[in-house]
Amino acid sequence: MAAPHPFPDGTASGRTAAPPDLVAAKAELRRAMLARRAGLDGTGAGDAVAHHVLTGLAPPRDAVVAAYWPRGDELDPRSLLTALAARGQVLALPVTTARGQPLLFRRWQPGEEPPPGRYGLREPPPGAPELRPDWLFVPLLAFDRRGHRLGYGAGYYDRTLESLPGAVAIGLALAEQERPEVPAGPGDVPLRAVVTPAGIIHCGAVD
Repeated sequence: MAAPHPFPDGTASGRTAAPPDLVAAKAELRRAMLARRAGLDGTGAGDAVAHHVLTGLAPPRDAVVAAYWPRGDELDPRSLLTALAARGQVLALPVTTARGQPLLFRRWQPGEEPPPGRYGLREPPPGAPELRPDWLFVPLLAFDRRGHRLGYGAGYYDRTLESLPGAVAIGLALAEQERPEVPAGPGDVPLRAVVTPAGIIHCGAVD
């Protein structure tokens, strides 16, 4: 069974209203992909993704890298984070803010168990230093090769990427989460690439 939705209503807040047909298309795909992802076997996926990133898409060693603490059946990025820490990378995890605001990021290191925060998501404590990430590895429900991603609907990552010009956003997913086309509007910020256990997909967001 899919994990409960992490946000109260699954809709973005504080943004220009999207056309009703786009909202409906996203909601329909979101329901389908939550069910689909719950039925996928992600055994070993995190290790495979870590290998692909380190051998083909490694961030610069001086880049601050943010990822996420896995929830439910999201692809687990902790193998990747551990490997990046071993090469000296500074790491951060997101902290959920008020609706309509970008995420904050606070420093995290492997071995630290982040406590539950807003909406029950695990986040670094308030005393952890706040950081500005240069690279972000983000979760998703669905993606296409244009770099469009379907998230949970609260708009946090789109607002975050808008607030971080120049940051590199990479999706992490199982290959089965790819769709021919993900519905997107002007406020949806595309990904640079998506990494799955099958390999790296460089998206249309690349110049």
